[in-house]
Amino acid sequence: MIEQFILDNQLNAMRLIGRKVGADRPSDRAISVHNPYTEKQIGTVPKATIDEVRETYATMHAYRPKLTRFERAAILNRAADIAKRRQDDVAKLISAEAGLCMKDAIYEAGRVSDVFLFGANEVLKDDGQIFSCDLTHHGKKRRVFTQRSPLLGVITAITPFNHPMNQVAHKVVPSVATNNRMVLKPSEKVPFSAILLADFLHEAGLPPEMLSVITGDPREIADELLTNEHVDLITFTGGVSIGKYIASKAGYRRMVLELGGNDPIIVMEDADINEASTLAVQGSYKNSGQRCTAIKRMLVHESVANEFVEQVLEKTRAWSYGDPSDPTLDMGTVIDEHAAQLFETRVNEAISQGAKLLAGNVRRGALYSPTLLDRVQPEMTVAMQETFGPVSPIIRFKNIDDAIRISNGTAYGLSSAVCTNRLDYITRFVSELEVGTVNVREVPGYRLELTPFGGIKDSGLGYKEGVQEAIKSFTNIKTYSLPWV
Repeated sequence: MIEQFILDNQLNAMRLIGRKVGADRPSDRAISVHNPYTEKQIGTVPKATIDEVRETYATMHAYRPKLTRFERAAILNRAADIAKRRQDDVAKLISAEAGLCMKDAIYEAGRVSDVFLFGANEVLKDDGQIFSCDLTHHGKKRRVFTQRSPLLGVITAITPFNHPMNQVAHKVVPSVATNNRMVLKPSEKVPFSAILLADFLHEAGLPPEMLSVITGDPREIADELLTNEHVDLITFTGGVSIGKYIASKAGYRRMVLELGGNDPIIVMEDADINEASTLAVQGSYKNSGQRCTAIKRMLVHESVANEFVEQVLEKTRAWSYGDPSDPTLDMGTVIDEHAAQLFETRVNEAISQGAKLLAGNVRRGALYSPTLLDRVQPEMTVAMQETFGPVSPIIRFKNIDDAIRISNGTAYGLSSAVCTNRLDYITRFVSELEVGTVNVREVPGYRLELTPFGGIKDSGLGYKEGVQEAIKSFTNIKTYSLPWV
């Protein structure tokens, strides 16, 4: 079924105000999408023109959504049912265009359904507050009320390759929930998952004018997506350099920038080493290590380091990888060969600087093995920069002060994991780690689709993600007051 979906959308996949366009385009106005493992083309999507982008924003801005809360919730619930029913199709598509193994793709497909469900539930909640005004000696017998209203303009959403559908859902669902209009630009490397999600919503009854998917070359259309006169808010998930470019270009507009991470797992001397090593491996290699919340650094107390390294090495060697379509494997490819080459280069540099390679650093095209390095120094590039793949640098430390200093010693501040049972340690980590999330005895990426998510420093700017927080960022608060007895 998913092969037919791609076939039906050859040069015909861009949704401009819900319409399919592009079937009659010349070949130079098409973008090829390739399977990272086989390197074969799986389809093409249109390369939008500036005029098409401008027309889309103008038409969407002129539309005023009128859906009731009940209608919005019903659409999101129907979309959740469709996504759940077609979970296998979603997983196959994600795996084909992103190279993720089927285990990870199936997990992501399930998360998408959850985002729809959480969005539907949030729509039905009252979003207002009430303030009595007779609270001080000069107060009045009045009450102030608040309500949330949709944005006046259109939302631009730009999504990355690493979660081809779930990241899209986290942009689109809060937009639908709040009666907004959104222009979505997915990564040109994985456009079909975004298009399929839009199909689910349109099938569920969403008016076409509330969601348009534009595929194109960022070098041609990115600035228009950021500066069009009708854009009220830009929500972006992706790399730091692009996020900072958006911030410099957007001008007087609201922005929600969820950027990179360099997340540590910190293993203290009292930790359960079997549990810690299992979390370390899962947190490093799930999604081929291509998660902003993946474990990018393993910080371990020197008194338990040898035992920890031994167990992580054993579990790394057992982590199977290869053809993403093989349902038995634990890991597929990274997004493309260029990314795999970057990991290989950084690992080789670390080895030349004294790090010890324990496993991995084997590459074939976009296929890169789970890779474990010991005796890594915090200032090495593989640990200081975000290495967005299945690479695990182990850094040894002496005490909690050392661990906190090393953890905070990069430009990033997204998430973290700490393995300890000591409350004094836990309270210090929660208070002193410069991150958006601290997970105790869990991977850095653990969260609900509902809960606030995001970082500080170079890891994010603006409101957080998560359905509740995104709803806040996608609305304006209006207050009004009335006389009250």
